Amino acid sequence: MSTTTIDHTVTAAELTRQDRCDRCGAQAYVKATLPTADGMDLLFCGHHFRAHELKLVAAGATIHDERHRIDEQLSER
Repeated sequence: MSTTTIDHTVTAAELTRQDRCDRCGAQAYVKATLPTADGMDLLFCGHHFRAHELKLVAAGATIHDERHRIDEQLSER
């Protein structure tokens, strides 16, 4: 008997300027994927992610956080 190990590496796509916060419509910097059958994604600006972060983590959401890009964009101006 032999076993095969398969690596299922998932690379999250970078959020773009077209991605908008589901709460307020500002540019999204965080994507939370809920652990449901359909893997529902929620997009958040930095402010609204901070407001909901603890509940999302407690719910087992997978977080893709690009808030570091806020500072990068400010330094480009």
